[in-house]
Amino acid sequence: MTLYLILAFFGCLCGVTTVLFGFGGGFVVVPVLYGVLTATHGAADPIGASAMHIAVATSTSVMVVSALAATRKQLRAGNILRAYVWPLAATIGVGALAGALAATHASGALVRWAFIAYLAVTIQDCLLRQGFLARSDDGEATALRPAVLVGGGVAIGAIATFLGVGGSVMTVPLLRRRGLPMAKAAAMANPLTIPVAVVGTAAYLAAARDLPAPLAPWIIGYVDLYAFAVLALGALLGIRLAAPLIPRIADGLHARIYIALLALVMLAMLLM
Repeated sequence: MTLYLILAFFGCLCGVTTVLFGFGGGFVVVPVLYGVLTATHGAADPIGASAMHIAVATSTSVMVVSALAATRKQLRAGNILRAYVWPLAATIGVGALAGALAATHASGALVRWAFIAYLAVTIQDCLLRQGFLARSDDGEATALRPAVLVGGGVAIGAIATFLGVGGSVMTVPLLRRRGLPMAKAAAMANPLTIPVAVVGTAAYLAAARDLPAPLAPWIIGYVDLYAFAVLALGALLGIRLAAPLIPRIADGLHARIYIALLALVMLAMLLM
């Protein structure tokens, strides 16, 4: 019971970070579920040995629910700009398929260290390169170039699905540097997370065909159904609670909290 209460709490936190920062849940779910699984199952146990894969796969399934719910809230708040969503969502979906297939054939250790390395690079980029912590002086948003819509979208989808993080860590800085305020850049990460979540979940469920035996009766492929249910319900509650805060966070503070959360997650993964 205590385990599921912990997951429910972090599921709620996942919902809060999804609707306010566009994280989609991966930056909360992956470290928490990885920590829970490694603590409750030994390295010799099949579940413990597959902890990172289960964490990433379950994260993508939770993101289907959280990203859809957060997109609905952000649409009502007027923060979704359709010109930045399409066709980027389509190319992200193509990349997501490649990323999911690669992740199912990679070792858990590789996925974990890739997760940490990408966080470190992103934090450094946000701090050192102009355009993220503060908007440009003219405040005018610019359109995405065709090369970014195609090549960038495929790369975002592949990396996001491989790491189980939904793509927000790439789309938010990208849109921020195009002159969008943090509220809208974070909001756009929600619909752009949906193709990553759907394609990734399908691939991780299909991975059941390649496993010699099911990891557990409640795990299909690498998706933990019990954890998914608890985390998804918690996420829906968190989205509902946090939605009124969307317009109330100052732009500069919003950007700084975003970076601080990335640093906190990276530290948590390093200590596990």
